[in-house]
Amino acid sequence: MSYYVKQNLTDTICALATPNGVGAIGVIRVSGGQAIEFVNRIFKGKDLTKQETHSIHFGKIIDGERVLDEVLASLFIAPKSYTGEHTVELSCHGSPFIQQQILELLIRQGCRAAQAGEFTLRAFLNKKLDLSQAEAVADLIASDSEESHKMAMNQMRGGFSVQINQMREQLINFASLIELELDFAEEDVEFAQRTQLIKLVNDILTLIIGLTDSFKYGNAIKNGIPTVIAGKPNAGKSTLLNALINEERAIVSDIAGTTRDTIEEAFILDGIVFRLIDTAGIREHAADIIEEKGIERTFEKIQQSSIVIYVFDATTTTTDELENELKAFSGLNTIIIPVANKTDLAANSFTDSTLEPIVISAKTHAGINLLKQRLINAVRIDEVKNDVIITNVRHYEALKNAADSLNQVLHGIDLGISGDLIAFDIRRALFHLGEITGEVTTDDLLANIFSKFCIGK
Repeated sequence: MSYYVKQNLTDTICALATPNGVGAIGVIRVSGGQAIEFVNRIFKGKDLTKQETHSIHFGKIIDGERVLDEVLASLFIAPKSYTGEHTVELSCHGSPFIQQQILELLIRQGCRAAQAGEFTLRAFLNKKLDLSQAEAVADLIASDSEESHKMAMNQMRGGFSVQINQMREQLINFASLIELELDFAEEDVEFAQRTQLIKLVNDILTLIIGLTDSFKYGNAIKNGIPTVIAGKPNAGKSTLLNALINEERAIVSDIAGTTRDTIEEAFILDGIVFRLIDTAGIREHAADIIEEKGIERTFEKIQQSSIVIYVFDATTTTTDELENELKAFSGLNTIIIPVANKTDLAANSFTDSTLEPIVISAKTHAGINLLKQRLINAVRIDEVKNDVIITNVRHYEALKNAADSLNQVLHGIDLGISGDLIAFDIRRALFHLGEITGEVTTDDLLANIFSKFCIGK
């Protein structure tokens, strides 16, 4: 945050809130104590300083005698705005030239160009959002599927914050009672009943475990499910990739070893983003050093994946051979989906196999819908039924640290240690929970979070 401090967060700031480039409309956002005054100086229309909040006014932006554009000025008077400050949003025509001219004119009036995430930072500092809600704004902007949008929206509306704040309030109450006991140490009184504290801590730990368990699913939904397509050379991996995304993305050839490097494509099924990774064919003896390097990358991607679609040639592979090939994936924390390909040709039967491969023809697209459903089911196995799902690694780590501190509280009570040490562990748990919502922050933490936002948000 040190960069923002140097810039002075009391300045009136301006930025383009819509993407750069030509479009029908561009929106320029101005926020700060003098936002209405600065815009009013260049706005020819109603006197904006005399208008009500949440009102829209048509007028012209003028630079001396020159008319730059006709605009709509949306007025938000503090504290009833996104940032909690006076805010004006100018909807102008989407010419980059016009947008730049208006921004330069605002800067000449006294505005400063906003830094990345500075509007949302001000919303946080003015208590319009807590830190987890502010982070959800960035997630909402980046959401590219129904599921990721739903999780970001729920967090931005405070679903996660409510649970965290309830936990903190209860712990603060007990910490205060235990610390009060220290003032009456000689009288040996107990204001905080240990049985009630044990129950409270166990209840909170149950809630925290539910949240941390949701992280694997939430993080995968947020970033896309890494899904590797693996198998021997010429098994039809690239043809399958093309069939799943319905596009000729990968080069298909009868020559074994055509794919030398990984090819990545994303597609959406049932609101879930799958990041498909087509890999080099796996075989013991590579034809050259390039293919050997490709095979190394295949195994690297497999280790990083959540799902492996193992494609094999159903015309040449036996059940015993398939079981032997899949032993290479034993011990991996990933879901393996065997796929018998080329069944449009004469193929071996796998009906008796306990591996239950999905039978397809990537060439004719037979069985592709069954494979898609299997992918959806593989993700839904880990789906969390809670309304609140953790998607942020910072939140996950803070919850884990809070759980460690609460376990220390239980351990201390069991050992009969003094109240001051129990209170210390409770306060440490409160610290980690406070990190999530922003009750506890550092300049570096805020700078790291908000610098990743786009300018204008």
